[in-house]
Amino acid sequence: MLDMFHFDFYSPVEVLNYQPFQEQQCMVHVKRDDLIHPFISGNKWRKLKYTLQDAAKMGKSHLVTFGGAWSNHLLATAAAGAKFGFTTTGYVRGESVVNPNLQLCQLFGMQLVFVNRTTYKDKFALYRQYHEEDATTYFIDEGGKASTALEGCAEIIASLDEDYDHLLCACGTGTTLAGLRWGVTKYEKSITLHGVPVLKEGEFIQDTVRQWNPINGEIVLHTNYHFGGYAKTKPELLTFISHFVANTGMLIEPVYTGKLFYALADLIRKDYFAKGSKILVLHTGGLTGVLGTLAKFEANVLQK
Repeated sequence: MLDMFHFDFYSPVEVLNYQPFQEQQCMVHVKRDDLIHPFISGNKWRKLKYTLQDAAKMGKSHLVTFGGAWSNHLLATAAAGAKFGFTTTGYVRGESVVNPNLQLCQLFGMQLVFVNRTTYKDKFALYRQYHEEDATTYFIDEGGKASTALEGCAEIIASLDEDYDHLLCACGTGTTLAGLRWGVTKYEKSITLHGVPVLKEGEFIQDTVRQWNPINGEIVLHTNYHFGGYAKTKPELLTFISHFVANTGMLIEPVYTGKLFYALADLIRKDYFAKGSKILVLHTGGLTGVLGTLAKFEANVLQK
């Protein structure tokens, strides 16, 4: 039965031909996890893979999870539920809104429940209040955070055919980075891991990594590229994304991957990496996030 969770997907490593990087003599490759699936893409599939298997082993049929109005995790869970035969409920942080991301969640059959931000903080209490008596339900934390998620993210390291000096990843909860750290240890790779937090005060991600990797858990965090906080943006970020996409043909968005590649460009410009460094960037997908900022692109970039 669990074979149904092993579907073929495409996640190549590509050389990134972007002139500002080439001028600094840095070789940049991109792990294209965004190509795994249109909606269960990137680290979202990596984190859900073994979680779904665990739910199936336990005989669960109803996934209950949490996220913001533009949560890639909510959409991925909704799509995965539809694909693999689970019903899904998503608790959405904040007031009731309508947007393309949530409409897609509903199209995939997810029931949405909007809760105020204070109530949302205690997700376990929400789950217990409404689902504890239902033996068919399975709790999935915000962003897919779980020990099972680490196993899926560690497989990214196992899949690499080449050695790299540095690997960079955008960070929300820090689960993906913790999984990468686990993979580096498990597969005995010599590579420096870098996290780019997309939230303010992203230093907590170091604690997340240590929680899952109490030994050899150190990583490098670059905490100055959040542009005001989660889902916040500024004209310089939008300008960079517009230039990057137009000159590489690779779509990135302002919530996660735009900040990641902006950080990389800034670090390369400042000679942070040694000349000739071989750098791998993990493209974590979540490209529907760009839909929430199209009006800002039009106002700040496209009409210039």
